[in-house]
Amino acid sequence: MKKILYIAFIGLLGLLSACEKDGDQVFMLETPVAPSIVTMPNLTLERNNGTNVLEFVCTPVKPGFAASANYFLEAAVSETNFAKTIAIQSNTTGTSFKIAVSELNQILLKELPADQASNVDFRVRSVLVVDAGTTAPGTGAKPFEYTSDVQTASVTVYGLPRLDLIDSGMTQKIESALGNGEYTGFVKFDVTKPFTLLDPDTQTSYGGAGGTLAANGSGIVPEADGWHILTANISALTYKTEAYMIGLVGSATPNGWDAPDSKMDYHAASGTWRITIDLVVGHMKFRRNDSWAWNMGFVEGETPGMSGNLQQGGVGNDIPINEAGNYTVIFTILSDTSGTYEIIKN
Repeated sequence: MKKILYIAFIGLLGLLSACEKDGDQVFMLETPVAPSIVTMPNLTLERNNGTNVLEFVCTPVKPGFAASANYFLEAAVSETNFAKTIAIQSNTTGTSFKIAVSELNQILLKELPADQASNVDFRVRSVLVVDAGTTAPGTGAKPFEYTSDVQTASVTVYGLPRLDLIDSGMTQKIESALGNGEYTGFVKFDVTKPFTLLDPDTQTSYGGAGGTLAANGSGIVPEADGWHILTANISALTYKTEAYMIGLVGSATPNGWDAPDSKMDYHAASGTWRITIDLVVGHMKFRRNDSWAWNMGFVEGETPGMSGNLQQGGVGNDIPINEAGNYTVIFTILSDTSGTYEIIKN
């Protein structure tokens, strides 16, 4: 006998749908238990503890039946009602979020002043999907969402030592998350603009070639245009570069599914990748370095729209563009496997 999955609520909500034949039933509590933050770590962050791992201990959502959900640890400046949400981490367990001091510091430093205490609100948000192949509440089109009570904590982030890129064509810097002489960051190269690295604290300038730095050396000549990860070690006097170009690809984009992708620019203040672009009706995804080895589309099981969550890889999860026009596209990388996007029509 064919089994038809339907969702029923106990009490006030009643039945959402009924089975025409005998089948499996999934019952949800009238008031599902939202996730919660049980314990918070000490959030006075210090550079010399940058490698320490902090843990937010949580409890998952309890809808009354075995279910899977995506969980998001989020923060916001206190008394702003999460008008501007800071995405910290996501996972599928909801029991614990672990993050290094240096990584959390980099995330919060985008919104908080350095070296002073700030009140910050934290919450865990869960998105629960019971995909029964319908448009009923709880399915991919209308997922259930439950949010924990807000926990407020005093947070102190530390400013990062930096090296400024001089003569690179724009204001750029790389930073040392641990203050140990190793610096890294996203930078945009122009092969016609050799650059040097200036330590503003000591006024020492570094140049070089072939991966070797030298104090007061000549300008470093980039090997290729575009965005790269630049890493420099002023103790070992070495540097290296790695191409890191995020782009849009797909039938909605100017070059279709072929390279080169439409390259986005990195915005350090917000930690996002952005582009203003003319799109046509079609589909798109995000790729790195014009390669399918790393690509993101909407989370399978969710309904794509003008904003949403992203997952690494996937088949058939291209983001649709339903109307031609000029758009601003914003892409946030949360981890190597997840992210978020927003598409704004100008």
